[in-house]
Amino acid sequence: MALTPSPLAYVPFVSVANMMKLVHHVGIETFLLELTDAMEADFRRWESFDKTPRLAAHSEEGVIELMPTSDGEFYGFKYVNGHPKNIKEGLQTVTAFGLLASVGTGYPILLSEMTVLTALRTAAMSALAARHLAPEGAACMAMIGNGAQAEFQALAMKAVCGIDTVRLYDIDRAATDKVLRNLDGLDLNLVACDTAQEAMEGAQIVTTCTADKQFATILTDNMVGAGVHLNAVGGDCPGKTELHRDILMRSDIFVEYPEQTRIEGEIQQLDPDHPVTELWQVITGAKPGRTGPGQVTLFDSVGFAIEDFTALCYVRDRLEGTDLYEKLDLLADPDEPRDLFGMLLRAAP
Repeated sequence: MALTPSPLAYVPFVSVANMMKLVHHVGIETFLLELTDAMEADFRRWESFDKTPRLAAHSEEGVIELMPTSDGEFYGFKYVNGHPKNIKEGLQTVTAFGLLASVGTGYPILLSEMTVLTALRTAAMSALAARHLAPEGAACMAMIGNGAQAEFQALAMKAVCGIDTVRLYDIDRAATDKVLRNLDGLDLNLVACDTAQEAMEGAQIVTTCTADKQFATILTDNMVGAGVHLNAVGGDCPGKTELHRDILMRSDIFVEYPEQTRIEGEIQQLDPDHPVTELWQVITGAKPGRTGPGQVTLFDSVGFAIEDFTALCYVRDRLEGTDLYEKLDLLADPDEPRDLFGMLLRAAP
């Protein structure tokens, strides 16, 4: 006879459909702002987390990665891929899911889609860096690369940093048109541009987010004026960069976790001992961020497991009082912990 699982067998599961409902329940910009604040709180306690570069399996087609961390009370990991070629086949470049567990018992306490959530947390991370590094009063951003991440980046900068103008460029005009449609009516001044250089005119924040897995030059040194904040999102694995090396040489560079960024970020182009500042040190006041109006700051963003941990914890907390999850029968929980086989026998038809 079929047995009814015990309550401990169930793990809350947030599907893509429920994640989207949760975002709308909270409000997209509120979600981004609250997630940024939660991320800042965790960066302030950076030293309490286990930290390791993500485990990556590279192939000619792309990369599959596992990103684990723990704060001693909870453990989290994300599975994520990056396959630039997928877009030509009508598939997502990035897909992901994640899990949060109790360190005390090892039992999972949340399983969630993270394709949508990764887009949100990546944008929140960009906004967090800009909150501490962008010029004071920055109102205009350039968005170079108008793919799946573009709208999230723009709305996060609006919600967190107060930008009101977004200058858009993509080699595929259809991508730019998509962003124009999606952000219409959301209180942003949107400007479609014909070149990356045109998009950067007047921008105090410049975000690059392209997907090609190759050494690329999306921005050259002559395109970057004094005083801007650069947010390099697209370079996130070995052999994949977006900025000319000369830009790096005259920028103050800020990173999440140097051991990972030196392998995957823009700074893979530089000597292994090239000076960088960890962003958590700026957030806590241990080291300076922006120090002058002419300074070029660069956030070499590759994504780190603590950001995903924060996102999963935020979703866990935001689910309270809602029905925006399913109970997934994930864990075997026999009445007698040692009698797993007996539970199997009793389930015989």
